[in-house]
Amino acid sequence: MNLSFLDVQHIRMKKIGAYALLFRNSIAKGTWKKYGFEEGYEQDNMIFSVLLYIMEQSLKEELCTIDHIAAFIDEVNSLHFKKHISYEECKELGEFIVNSILCDEGKPMYFKAYNFKLGQYGDINISFIKNRMEYIDGVRRVTYSLTDEGYSLLLSTLEIEENLKLTIHEIVFKMHLEKASYDKAVDDIKNLFNILRIRVQSMEDAIRKIRENPLTYSTEDYKSMMEGNLEILNETKKKFIVHRELVNQKINEFIEHDIHIKELNKEEEENLNNLRIIERYLSRTIDEDQRVLKKHFDLKEVYGRELENISKMSLIERFNFRTEVYDKVLDDFNKLEDIDIFLRPLFRKDIPKAYNINKAFEYQKVIRKNQQEEDEEIYFDEEDILKAESNKKLERLQKYKGVIEMLLELALGREKISLGEINSLIKGNETLMNALIPTVEIFREVIVEMLKNRIIDIAEIQEERKNAVESGEIEFQLNKSILEIIESNSSFNNIAQIKVEKILNSEDVKLEGLRNENGVVKNFICSDISIEIIRSRRL
Repeated sequence: MNLSFLDVQHIRMKKIGAYALLFRNSIAKGTWKKYGFEEGYEQDNMIFSVLLYIMEQSLKEELCTIDHIAAFIDEVNSLHFKKHISYEECKELGEFIVNSILCDEGKPMYFKAYNFKLGQYGDINISFIKNRMEYIDGVRRVTYSLTDEGYSLLLSTLEIEENLKLTIHEIVFKMHLEKASYDKAVDDIKNLFNILRIRVQSMEDAIRKIRENPLTYSTEDYKSMMEGNLEILNETKKKFIVHRELVNQKINEFIEHDIHIKELNKEEEENLNNLRIIERYLSRTIDEDQRVLKKHFDLKEVYGRELENISKMSLIERFNFRTEVYDKVLDDFNKLEDIDIFLRPLFRKDIPKAYNINKAFEYQKVIRKNQQEEDEEIYFDEEDILKAESNKKLERLQKYKGVIEMLLELALGREKISLGEINSLIKGNETLMNALIPTVEIFREVIVEMLKNRIIDIAEIQEERKNAVESGEIEFQLNKSILEIIESNSSFNNIAQIKVEKILNSEDVKLEGLRNENGVVKNFICSDISIEIIRSRRL
């Protein structure tokens, strides 16, 4: 088994050790009960409240003596904890928290962490606060402030947004690559891969939760997840590809200079090995980025379908069996004579499906053209015909809009995407294929219209639409459809231009398993094109 994931455990244990020492110093003390703090959660909340107060004073570079801490505890207690203690007791409690719990009576605090690289335990020194002497009104007083470990402890308790966390790790990874700290860059790229893997698993959990009960998944959670996905997908793949090219370039430097692997010293060999690990994890991270994109559309499709199903369920009339049946029978037992009418549908059997072999040997009569037929009168209502035609046109127009919206979402996630990349995404994903290509004719018409325009400037077509007069005809218009989609979806608000062009000197794209309007499934070969999104500059 590869145990390389344990190489940095001693670094992680420093964070864990801070919590362990803090709670170890607190849990064994009986002093808490003297001040009315009986439960462990009350004690923990008070400790971290005091730590946060000391951090606030440290950041403002203001004094923080025991008197200041006592005043803080007294105010917090009177507003929130509601313990029956005086100001003097608040001061005693502050001294107990600072001296006994945070400073362990002035003794150095150590936590033993096992170093799997060295194969032994190592002592990690941890301190939360430091003190210095200050003269206040001519009196020498002790004032407290946070150490680096104290800041790290409190800042680690505040969760960073997923997309911001990814950006921070990517910046650190890039910095380590530039400084040739490849051992640290290995840990960074593993963390980046883990963040994307966790994102995929979070979306899988969300899909499972929605399928179980869509009402437990709020619209705020859905909005946060979808917007977070778009932020993650915006430039991540592009950056990872650039990083992979840089790493491959560094690996090739060993080969180009004819360096024999066996002649490398230990440091060079370790650097080469780390570069190969980074290259492998970058490839896996790019693949994980593709999984995030696919799960993004799966989540969108599942959430929409389940909400639609719930809206249909509200139309079903329900009744309470106890009040509508049971209680009424108890009131009048004569109704039991007709109870079979109510229960009969519950025990209805399916009609047995049996094949009558005698039908195969019956004489087959020839149907003659001159056979007398009965006349049947059919009346046509012109209004109904027009309404049916209008509904068909509206349904087809919605399919056009669905294709455009899907293309914009795919391009927005990358800022630029080709038909070949889209083809790789829809392979094996029937839901995405049906949404993007409902029929070959509709998809082809959308692409042809986009290629005719080449550059679609949103501001220009908005200005054109202001002065345009609607004809009232239900027909597909590319510019009008794009505007309606952008106005109805807030994630498209920052689109300034859409550029569509053929990719020269590229291989043709083979789209497999597509249906035409007659329902026939065929494969289609077409030229590769690119769709690029240009965002508006935010002031």
